[in-house]
Amino acid sequence: MIKKVDQSSINSLADLALKLWPDHEREAFIEEISNAIDASENESYLYYNDSFEAIGFIQLSVRHDYVEGCDSSPVGYIEGIYVEADYRRRGIAQELVLFAEEWSRKHDCLEIASDCELENQLSIDFHLGAGFIEANRIVCFTKKL
Repeated sequence: MIKKVDQSSINSLADLALKLWPDHEREAFIEEISNAIDASENESYLYYNDSFEAIGFIQLSVRHDYVEGCDSSPVGYIEGIYVEADYRRRGIAQELVLFAEEWSRKHDCLEIASDCELENQLSIDFHLGAGFIEANRIVCFTKKL
């Protein structure tokens, strides 16, 4: 079952998000999620198993700026997707992607996009298996001033 995150489920999302992004702080996730709960173009959803335990999530947004490899605007964007290791390879992530596609259509998007780190081969394989095509590879640089 896929359910939109609300105030009562913020902690569940934060717990799962820290597994995907372990370098972040829990309090920062909770604040970010709380601020976005009422934003219609930035939503998070939890995936629950038959025991009503949150075992996965997807964070979605509508991007109006340029999205690498896309020809249209706005673009639905998967900001994050995660399924607990014990529940992988059961079609849950694919179900979340199909949900994201429908969500994007409802937001007048003709395309959906996502990204991952260059070294995250598991995520690359997942995206390719879910029907995405690789648009580009980049290396980002910063310089302290």
